[in-house]
Amino acid sequence: MLYVSTRNTEEKVSASQAILKGLAENSGLYVPEQIPALDLPIEKLTDLTYQETAYEVMKLFFTDFTEEELKKCIENAYDEKFDTKEIAPLVKAQGSYYLELFHGSTIAFKDMALSILPHLLTTAAKKNQVKNEIVILTATSGDTGKAALAGFAGVEGTKIIVFYPKDGVSPIQKKQMVTQKGENTLVVGINGNFDQAQTGVKQMFSDQALAQELAAAGYQFSSANSINIGRLVPQIVYYVYAYAKMVKSEEIADGDHINVVVPTGNFGNILAAFYAKNMGLPIGKLICASNENKVLYDFFATGTYDRNREFILTSSPSMDILISSNLERLIYRIAGNDGEKNQKLMRELQEQGKYEITEAMREQLSGFYGNYADEAETAAVIREIYQEAGYIIDTHTAVAAAVYKKYQKETGDTTKTVIASTASPYKFTRSVMTAIDQKYQDKPDFDLVDELEALSGVTVPRAIEEIRTAEVRHKKICEVEEMQSVVKDFLLQ
Repeated sequence: MLYVSTRNTEEKVSASQAILKGLAENSGLYVPEQIPALDLPIEKLTDLTYQETAYEVMKLFFTDFTEEELKKCIENAYDEKFDTKEIAPLVKAQGSYYLELFHGSTIAFKDMALSILPHLLTTAAKKNQVKNEIVILTATSGDTGKAALAGFAGVEGTKIIVFYPKDGVSPIQKKQMVTQKGENTLVVGINGNFDQAQTGVKQMFSDQALAQELAAAGYQFSSANSINIGRLVPQIVYYVYAYAKMVKSEEIADGDHINVVVPTGNFGNILAAFYAKNMGLPIGKLICASNENKVLYDFFATGTYDRNREFILTSSPSMDILISSNLERLIYRIAGNDGEKNQKLMRELQEQGKYEITEAMREQLSGFYGNYADEAETAAVIREIYQEAGYIIDTHTAVAAAVYKKYQKETGDTTKTVIASTASPYKFTRSVMTAIDQKYQDKPDFDLVDELEALSGVTVPRAIEEIRTAEVRHKKICEVEEMQSVVKDFLLQ
């Protein structure tokens, strides 16, 4: 299995090389030349553990890893860091199936991929005789940062630098990042939004002069953002696992279709479901849920992707994104895997802030449905699900639940549906608790943690207990234009 760049199909690399590089030349993203078919029938998958399912999916994509190497990466990733043996349990509430992707060490879905990426990356480095130290350079809208830091902290032969929008993450997300231990870690707040942080990171990746300067000092960049194929492939696993578990529990019969709802910012999580569908998993509609930064909803409605709009800070900050990097992988595919055509559209996005796809391309998006939920709708659905089902969800999952209700109302579709529950409500206690009852709005964040425990009956996660009294270790703030000099100061001091 070889990987090509979405902007130049002549550029071909192995899986391990794609993982190592993170980003292709010309800022293209690596995609598999073809999406492989699942080679194990669902009836066999129903009896597999999460780890065994992960191997069956990943071996089809990461073909230059030996069985031993891949199984070792999986074993090291999905261990006691997760607070449940199932790794990704399904919880039924109000007739929907919530796929809880937040049982890892940082209580967000990013753990599902970022707990394995350091192992894939260090294995890939050995395979390719890389002598340089690998520098993970990443931008975060809240969750990727901490999950990447937790994955890479103390990993020999690596350093990790995380940029986050200083006013664009929740207090708990921020505390999780700035208290991170590890001599090889650096966390920096920027005076800007996530899209500016992501753009700054991408510019550093494509800066050849910077690459040469760092190589001379024994460093090379790689990415932990969802632009890295080593992030995307592990995300396919949980959709396959969820389907197999639904068959096993007789919620559906083998071959029945399910719909999947994903709260979406950078588009990687829903793209993983799209890849799962193309591998043969019986998925009907892929329901793309946006918050008030509804650039994806508008794209599915009009065929025009336009980031020229006000950037809104919402209670679901991990989705406060106007440039959905992973959408490029889908655009490349519906453009007929035409790197030149895709590059032209991405150039328009960079230069004019928008692009429009053709009618023929739009027709290929019929498997998607897009909608959005505003702040009031998000709060209302948290309150409703708590009152009716006694189940508490976070703000991002609530965006998905609210959009799913709109989809049902519009279509009358009664297909069994999995909703990707992307973060623990403990990560967004203030928004969650005030949605349930306004009386909580003036209480301190960590008092709300205890209130949430009392209401939900779910024990406070270790990730939250650890940061209650943790020392703030990362205090650096910089302007967007200073990002490169911050990186050089850290690496070349």
